[in-house]
Amino acid sequence: MVKPKICVITYFSFCFTNSVKFTVANKLPKIVFVRNFRKVGNMANYTGSIADAGRLIHIAKRRERHLEDIEKQKQKIQAEKSSILGIEEKFKAHYDAVEQKLKSSTVGLVTLDEMKAKQEVVIQEREKLLALKEMELKLQAEQEENEKKKAREDCQKRSTLSFDPDEEAEEDEELDSPSSSTLFKKKKVTKDPTVDTSFLPDKEREEEENRIREQLRLEWTSLQENIKNEEINIAFSYWDGSGHRRDLKMKKGNSIQQFLQRALEMLRKDFNELKTVSSDSLIFVKEDLIIPHFHTFYDFIVTKTMGKTGPLFEFDAAGELRIRQDALVDTAESHPAKVVLRSWYERNKHIYPASRWEPFDPNKKYERNVEDLRTL
Repeated sequence: MVKPKICVITYFSFCFTNSVKFTVANKLPKIVFVRNFRKVGNMANYTGSIADAGRLIHIAKRRERHLEDIEKQKQKIQAEKSSILGIEEKFKAHYDAVEQKLKSSTVGLVTLDEMKAKQEVVIQEREKLLALKEMELKLQAEQEENEKKKAREDCQKRSTLSFDPDEEAEEDEELDSPSSSTLFKKKKVTKDPTVDTSFLPDKEREEEENRIREQLRLEWTSLQENIKNEEINIAFSYWDGSGHRRDLKMKKGNSIQQFLQRALEMLRKDFNELKTVSSDSLIFVKEDLIIPHFHTFYDFIVTKTMGKTGPLFEFDAAGELRIRQDALVDTAESHPAKVVLRSWYERNKHIYPASRWEPFDPNKKYERNVEDLRTL
């Protein structure tokens, strides 16, 4: 009795398994059919998952955008190419009309004489055309000028005024007469000699003023040259801690550089430290001011420049030493200039009198004060 039970169970299990397979087999094609029927772009025959389908859609759209970018780049390249071709047209040579006509009239091989003859003929024709064109332009300009002149004359005739009642009566009679339409009385317009015309431009007066101005300029230049050529005696001392007085004659137009050069030639005989130096190694000190080398004596004489302790324009000094007791008397006198080695000044510029020296500034006004008098 046990074996039949086993057979029944086996039978039922077999039937259940087949029914499940049949059910799945019947439903599976429907599911596959629905999934396969999704049509996305050119994906009607695609069979796969929904995630793969979305990925393919994204790839297809990206491909379309890529194709659009390629098309835009092609259009841009074509536009640039066309602009480059336009540049070639801009830089083409513009041939002369004579050369162009000569080329068009010359066909095949010709000799040099024939070529020259054709060239002369073309040039003559071109010159004739230019002459005719120039004549036409001149005639046109003359015609326009005549028209303008006629218009001005008509305007002057219309604008003629008279303040004489007798003349107005005569004009009325002339206008009433039958011959007034053909004859006009011409009136002469003259200048009023009583009117002041000094403010008006006058060519002769301007030429006379320019001539006088030029004459005065030449006289002033000649006078200044004479002043520059005048000689002056310059009293100076070579200062190396003590003064060594010297005198030197120079012209007023000479510069400080020229003076230092001549002073160096004079001092080299007596001072060994000056034998190997040049004028650039020296400084010129006048009235406690270090004067630049490019200034001239004429500059200080004309402007009458004052220094810290006296005038810069007086170079023939009366004395060399400053005495404290005579400081008030000494204020009106000029002191001798000093020629100093630049190296000595750099070593001793913190010691009197070098501590009082300063570079000359033409825009600064130098005046004396109480402190200056105390240090004299």
